[in-house]
Amino acid sequence: MSILGIGTDIVKNTRIKRLLKTKKFISRIFSQKEIKKSQNLSNKTSYFSKKFAAKEAFLKAVGTGITKGINFKDITVTNTNNGKPKILINSKVKKFVRQKLTKKKINIFVSISDEAEYSISLVIIEAI
Repeated sequence: MSILGIGTDIVKNTRIKRLLKTKKFISRIFSQKEIKKSQNLSNKTSYFSKKFAAKEAFLKAVGTGITKGINFKDITVTNTNNGKPKILINSKVKKFVRQKLTKKKINIFVSISDEAEYSISLVIIEAI
């Protein structure tokens, strides 16, 4: 097994807080699953900041930004039943990642953390 990519991103939470005031930002960046889960949360800034950082870190690990018709909402940041963060990608992103990294099977590892002012994420993509 070998590492194909590593990406990290840090987000200033006040930036995301400002952007959350527009519905356009939410619908353009976050998947329906992420939006639905946020509805019952009191600290939406922390929630969305961490998701945004993870999406950016994932794209850096792949070695690209938003290109070839891939959108942020094609990437969903969720959690396992134990609370461990995980990244889900749709078939369009899977196809792009397979071609870009020239591997059919990959593992995606993600770590997310935050403090009052910042959210950070690290993503590692590994060949299986």
